Amino acid sequence: MNTLPEKGMSQAAISDALDAFVKDDIDWQSGRSPLYVFGTDPQAHEVGRDAFFRFYSENALGANRAFPSVKAMQEDVLKKCGALLNAPTSDGGVFTSGGTESIFLATRAARDEGRARKGIGKGGGNIVVPFTAHPAFRKAAESLDIEERRIAVDESGRADPRQMQDAIDDDTLMLAGSAPCFPYGVIDPITELGELAQRFNIWLHVDACVGGYLAPFVRDIGYPVPPFDMGVAGVASLSADLHKYGYCPKPASTLFFSSSKRADRASFKFNEWPCGSFRTPTLVGTRPAGGVAGAWAVLHHLGMQGYRDIATRVMAMRDQYVADIETVPGFGVFGHPDLAIIAFTNAQSNVFQIAALMRERGWLPGLTQEPPALHIMLSLLHETCREQYIEDLRWSTAEVAKNQAAGKAGAKAKVQY
Repeated sequence: MNTLPEKGMSQAAISDALDAFVKDDIDWQSGRSPLYVFGTDPQAHEVGRDAFFRFYSENALGANRAFPSVKAMQEDVLKKCGALLNAPTSDGGVFTSGGTESIFLATRAARDEGRARKGIGKGGGNIVVPFTAHPAFRKAAESLDIEERRIAVDESGRADPRQMQDAIDDDTLMLAGSAPCFPYGVIDPITELGELAQRFNIWLHVDACVGGYLAPFVRDIGYPVPPFDMGVAGVASLSADLHKYGYCPKPASTLFFSSSKRADRASFKFNEWPCGSFRTPTLVGTRPAGGVAGAWAVLHHLGMQGYRDIATRVMAMRDQYVADIETVPGFGVFGHPDLAIIAFTNAQSNVFQIAALMRERGWLPGLTQEPPALHIMLSLLHETCREQYIEDLRWSTAEVAKNQAAGKAGAKAKVQY
């Protein structure tokens, strides 16, 4: 029977055990992972980590009653980030644990507003999203007892407003677009989706979890970025993750609404128990205050210029990756990525076999299945490893070509998020 040790372990023994646990982990510090972790400069990392652990024990659930420090930091983060994303109200923001929770809350608010306005009963209603939308929309739909309609995208990988319009009916509660979508790194036509939302009087959610804290600074440094934020007419809500390109400690995401009334629909209220009024603006109750403190610290440490400087480095790196990848036989970047996610296909070879060889060389391969492509979400972690990545990509591609010429079937990597 596997139970707790009778005698507790020493701190040194715990440290050794933790070292043993991570020995088989991907070497993310060297840029070997194409997702999950985002790297910025070491000082910003330390600032966020130190702030997180300074509030290690505090509970953000008690921000209104016990921890005014956490409340003040949270409100400041939401006001500053809301201004960055053109949120029309200062009290329509929510600090959440991540993109999935943000999308869930937006979908819940849209469902309740739409059902009330259209007279739709329980179990009724649908949301219309592009094929490239994050799986969190399906998770939210299944949990909230509504139908999700996933619609084909155009040749560039962007949402197709005409096809989405065809999927709208009297029971449609919400439309969604991405800025950018995770598979291809392209921003959906949010302006056109906003027009569609206004014409049919439907909620529009923008999933900017990936790009919300990169796109404004990419635009600032001169790259073309299509309209995507709360300033676009028809946008009812927008999610953006601080723990992605905001470079803040996890968990830290933000959700903004076009009005405080809509934000209130996402909250949970209860009073039918002995302890009186219970209200949470989030899906979860207890939340780590360290996430709030870490986000506040990193945002204030980097400031606008710090984020512009990082965006400059990230986009220059993206351009170099694209140029280098296209020198590898058969490879080309899919579509025209707007930010720092790239998917690259190979018309001459099997990318899943190439990915398996890349894994043997210590890289965690990112992949898409439609179209078959390698995939990477770039942050500063990927700066110094670019030449090695391209060298190994070139070698792996050549090896697969040799195997194919010899009629050998190589191992294939599994397509998995």
